[in-house]
Amino acid sequence: MSEITTYTGKLFDPTNPNIDGIDIVDIAHALSLLCRGNGHVKHFYSVGQHSISCYREAKARNYSKKVQLACLFHDGSEAYLSDITRPVKPKLPEYLIIEDKLQNIIWQKFIKEPLSEKDLKQVFAIDDDILSYEFEHLMPKQISDNYKNLLTKPDLSFVNPALVKKEFLDIVEKELKIK
Repeated sequence: MSEITTYTGKLFDPTNPNIDGIDIVDIAHALSLLCRGNGHVKHFYSVGQHSISCYREAKARNYSKKVQLACLFHDGSEAYLSDITRPVKPKLPEYLIIEDKLQNIIWQKFIKEPLSEKDLKQVFAIDDDILSYEFEHLMPKQISDNYKNLLTKPDLSFVNPALVKKEFLDIVEKELKIK
């Protein structure tokens, strides 16, 4: 079987993604239940919380709406693939191809226009800055002082996954006018 069954009951093939099969509810639900750091954090902190923090940071930096949404959805592929830790990913070239294809389709579905190199640099700089903050506060050691670049202070407390899912969907509804 090459398909997964999503939260909303869809059959979805993450290795051959169909844009029509991508569902915002599936993304918000799954990301609210996936733990950052492969679970090696002081307490449960979801990928959904991380994504919302990235969105808020892009907003605080007055980046374009396109970049703000790209930040919110930058880990969207994890809703369908889960995640592989950063040290392992480069050793799995086929996974990287699958992840990249799926991530680009998610951005295409919700952002509607391609991301430029500048846009991508802004998204991944925020991702790295937030990661640095997460390591500083949720992990046993610091990886960098990139967190000093942040204009916001991400909430790293435990938040009920249902509330994270609701907030994620509220942002999408507000920004994209979809439910």
